[in-house]
Amino acid sequence: MTPHWQSLLTTDALPGASSHSRALGSSGSLSYFKRFKMEADLDRLPAPALPEGFYWLSWCPGLIEMHAELLYGCFYQEIDAVVFASLGDRDGCRRLMSEIVRKNGFLPQATWLLACPSGFCGTVQGIRERKGVGAIQNLGILPGYRGRGLGAQLLLQAMHGFRQAGLQRTLLEVTAQNERAIRIYRRLGFRRVKTLYKAVATPLC
Repeated sequence: MTPHWQSLLTTDALPGASSHSRALGSSGSLSYFKRFKMEADLDRLPAPALPEGFYWLSWCPGLIEMHAELLYGCFYQEIDAVVFASLGDRDGCRRLMSEIVRKNGFLPQATWLLACPSGFCGTVQGIRERKGVGAIQNLGILPGYRGRGLGAQLLLQAMHGFRQAGLQRTLLEVTAQNERAIRIYRRLGFRRVKTLYKAVATPLC
Protein backbone atom coordinates (compact mmCIF):
# COMPACT_ATOMS: atom_id res chain seq x y z
CA MET A 1 0.00 0.00 0.00
CA THR A 2 1.34 3.43 -0.87
CA PRO A 3 1.67 5.60 2.25
CA HIS A 4 -0.50 8.73 2.38
CA TRP A 5 2.27 10.77 4.01
CA GLN A 6 5.68 12.06 3.05
CA SER A 7 8.57 13.13 5.20
CA LEU A 8 9.73 16.72 4.91
CA LEU A 9 13.30 15.70 4.09
CA THR A 10 15.35 12.51 3.97
CA THR A 11 19.15 12.40 4.23
CA ASP A 12 21.40 9.36 3.96
CA ALA A 13 23.27 8.54 7.15
CA LEU A 14 26.85 8.59 5.87
CA PRO A 15 30.24 8.88 7.59
CA GLY A 16 31.03 12.51 8.35
CA ALA A 17 27.41 13.36 9.19
CA SER A 18 26.26 14.29 12.68
CA SER A 19 26.99 11.93 15.56
CA HIS A 20 23.32 10.89 15.57
CA SER A 21 23.40 10.06 11.86
CA ARG A 22 26.69 8.14 12.16
CA ALA A 23 25.10 5.91 14.78
CA LEU A 24 22.65 4.68 12.14
CA GLY A 25 25.37 3.29 9.91
CA SER A 26 25.19 2.80 6.15
CA SER A 27 21.85 0.96 6.34
CA GLY A 28 19.77 3.89 7.52
CA SER A 29 18.71 7.44 6.87
CA LEU A 30 17.00 10.27 8.72
CA SER A 31 13.59 11.62 7.76
CA TYR A 32 12.50 14.96 9.20
CA PHE A 33 8.85 15.67 10.01
CA LYS A 34 7.59 19.16 10.69
CA ARG A 35 5.49 19.50 13.85
CA PHE A 36 3.68 22.43 15.41
CA LYS A 37 3.44 23.22 19.10
CA MET A 38 0.06 24.84 19.74
CA GLU A 39 -1.37 26.47 22.87
CA ALA A 40 -4.79 27.62 24.03
CA ASP A 41 -6.24 29.39 27.04
CA LEU A 42 -8.63 27.48 29.27
CA ASP A 43 -11.13 30.22 29.98
CA ARG A 44 -14.58 30.38 28.36
CA LEU A 45 -14.60 26.75 27.29
CA PRO A 46 -17.84 25.43 25.76
CA ALA A 47 -19.29 22.33 27.40
CA PRO A 48 -18.57 19.03 25.63
CA ALA A 49 -21.61 17.50 23.95
CA LEU A 50 -21.89 13.87 22.82
CA PRO A 51 -24.38 12.12 20.54
CA GLU A 52 -26.91 9.76 22.09
CA GLY A 53 -25.33 6.48 23.14
CA PHE A 54 -21.88 7.96 23.74
CA TYR A 55 -20.49 8.75 27.19
CA TRP A 56 -17.28 9.53 29.11
CA LEU A 57 -15.35 7.08 31.24
CA SER A 58 -12.93 8.70 33.68
CA TRP A 59 -9.48 7.36 34.45
CA CYS A 60 -8.81 4.47 36.77
CA PRO A 61 -5.74 2.19 36.77
CA GLY A 62 -7.77 -0.78 35.56
CA LEU A 63 -8.36 1.00 32.24
CA ILE A 64 -4.71 1.31 31.24
CA GLU A 65 -4.91 -1.68 28.88
CA MET A 66 -7.98 -0.26 27.13
CA HIS A 67 -6.25 3.10 26.68
CA ALA A 68 -3.24 1.30 25.17
CA GLU A 69 -5.40 -0.75 22.82
CA LEU A 70 -7.22 2.35 21.64
CA LEU A 71 -3.93 4.17 21.09
CA TYR A 72 -2.88 1.36 18.78
CA GLY A 73 -6.22 1.27 16.96
CA CYS A 74 -6.24 5.03 16.47
CA PHE A 75 -2.65 5.52 15.32
CA TYR A 76 -1.09 2.38 13.83
CA GLN A 77 -1.95 3.32 10.22
CA GLU A 78 -1.37 7.06 10.70
CA ILE A 79 1.60 9.33 10.18
CA ASP A 80 2.13 9.63 13.94
CA ALA A 81 3.07 5.93 14.04
CA VAL A 82 5.92 6.79 11.65
CA VAL A 83 7.03 9.80 13.68
CA PHE A 84 6.66 7.88 16.98
CA ALA A 85 7.22 4.18 16.38
CA SER A 86 5.65 3.13 19.70
CA LEU A 87 2.22 4.16 18.38
CA GLY A 88 2.44 1.56 15.62
CA ASP A 89 3.00 -1.36 17.98
CA ARG A 90 0.68 -2.79 20.65
CA ASP A 91 3.48 -3.40 23.12
CA GLY A 92 4.83 0.07 22.39
CA CYS A 93 1.44 1.57 23.22
CA ARG A 94 1.37 -0.35 26.49
CA ARG A 95 4.80 0.95 27.40
CA LEU A 96 3.79 4.47 26.42
CA MET A 97 0.70 4.40 28.62
CA SER A 98 2.75 3.05 31.54
CA GLU A 99 5.25 5.88 31.12
CA ILE A 100 2.48 8.50 31.00
CA VAL A 101 0.73 7.36 34.17
CA ARG A 102 4.04 7.20 36.05
CA LYS A 103 4.84 10.84 35.33
CA ASN A 104 4.71 13.14 38.35
CA GLY A 105 2.41 15.46 36.46
CA PHE A 106 -0.09 12.84 35.28
CA LEU A 107 -3.62 14.24 35.56
CA PRO A 108 -6.49 11.74 35.83
CA GLN A 109 -8.94 14.65 35.42
CA ALA A 110 -7.66 15.16 31.85
CA THR A 111 -7.44 11.45 30.93
CA TRP A 112 -10.60 9.95 29.41
CA LEU A 113 -12.05 7.15 27.37
CA LEU A 114 -14.90 7.87 24.97
CA ALA A 115 -17.46 5.08 25.08
CA CYS A 116 -19.82 4.29 22.21
CA PRO A 117 -22.61 1.75 21.63
CA SER A 118 -20.12 -0.89 20.44
CA GLY A 119 -17.53 -0.34 23.19
CA PHE A 120 -14.89 2.39 23.16
CA CYS A 121 -13.83 4.66 20.31
CA GLY A 122 -11.53 7.36 21.71
CA THR A 123 -8.77 8.09 24.19
CA VAL A 124 -6.92 11.13 25.52
CA GLN A 125 -4.32 11.60 28.26
CA GLY A 126 -3.13 14.74 29.99
CA ILE A 127 -0.22 15.77 32.20
CA ARG A 128 0.84 18.94 34.00
CA GLU A 129 3.95 19.94 32.05
CA ARG A 130 4.86 23.11 33.87
CA LYS A 131 3.17 25.57 36.20
CA GLY A 132 -0.18 26.60 34.81
CA VAL A 133 0.04 24.50 31.61
CA GLY A 134 -1.57 21.15 30.83
CA ALA A 135 -0.17 19.04 27.99
CA ILE A 136 -2.29 16.77 25.82
CA GLN A 137 -0.31 13.58 25.31
CA ASN A 138 -2.33 11.60 22.77
CA LEU A 139 -5.77 12.33 21.35
CA GLY A 140 -7.23 9.61 19.16
CA ILE A 141 -10.54 8.53 17.64
CA LEU A 142 -10.89 5.16 15.91
CA PRO A 143 -11.12 5.51 12.11
CA GLY A 144 -14.71 4.29 11.91
CA TYR A 145 -15.90 7.08 14.22
CA ARG A 146 -14.14 10.03 12.62
CA GLY A 147 -15.97 12.87 10.91
CA ARG A 148 -18.61 13.19 13.66
CA GLY A 149 -16.95 15.90 15.75
CA LEU A 150 -15.99 13.42 18.47
CA GLY A 151 -12.32 14.40 18.49
CA ALA A 152 -13.19 18.00 19.28
CA GLN A 153 -15.48 16.92 22.13
CA LEU A 154 -12.83 14.59 23.55
CA LEU A 155 -10.29 17.41 23.47
CA LEU A 156 -12.76 19.73 25.20
CA GLN A 157 -13.33 17.13 27.91
CA ALA A 158 -9.59 16.99 28.61
CA MET A 159 -9.35 20.79 28.57
CA HIS A 160 -12.09 21.02 31.19
CA GLY A 161 -10.08 18.52 33.25
CA PHE A 162 -7.05 20.77 33.09
CA ARG A 163 -9.11 23.74 34.19
CA GLN A 164 -10.62 21.79 37.10
CA ALA A 165 -7.04 21.04 38.16
CA GLY A 166 -6.40 24.78 38.38
CA LEU A 167 -4.45 25.15 35.14
CA GLN A 168 -4.74 28.20 32.92
CA ARG A 169 -3.41 27.05 29.55
CA THR A 170 -3.03 23.88 27.54
CA LEU A 171 -0.63 22.80 24.83
CA LEU A 172 -0.22 20.00 22.32
CA GLU A 173 1.99 19.03 19.39
CA VAL A 174 0.75 17.96 15.97
CA THR A 175 2.45 16.79 12.79
CA ALA A 176 2.07 19.52 10.15
CA GLN A 177 0.59 17.12 7.59
CA ASN A 178 -2.31 16.28 9.90
CA GLU A 179 -4.39 19.11 8.51
CA ARG A 180 -7.73 17.82 9.79
CA ALA A 181 -6.49 17.81 13.37
CA ILE A 182 -4.99 21.29 12.99
CA ARG A 183 -8.35 22.65 11.82
CA ILE A 184 -10.04 21.16 14.89
CA TYR A 185 -7.46 22.64 17.22
CA ARG A 186 -7.77 26.09 15.68
CA ARG A 187 -11.55 26.03 16.07
CA LEU A 188 -11.05 25.38 19.77
CA GLY A 189 -8.73 28.36 20.17
CA PHE A 190 -5.30 26.77 19.74
CA ARG A 191 -2.64 28.89 18.09
CA ARG A 192 0.75 27.87 16.76
CA VAL A 193 3.59 29.02 19.00
CA LYS A 194 6.55 27.02 17.70
CA THR A 195 7.64 24.88 14.74
CA LEU A 196 9.68 21.76 15.47
CA TYR A 197 11.42 19.16 13.30
CA LYS A 198 11.38 15.55 14.45
CA ALA A 199 14.16 13.35 13.10
CA VAL A 200 13.11 9.73 12.49
CA ALA A 201 15.48 6.92 11.58
CA THR A 202 14.34 4.95 8.54
CA PRO A 203 15.94 2.02 6.68
CA LEU A 204 17.31 2.53 3.20
CA CYS A 205 15.48 0.57 0.49
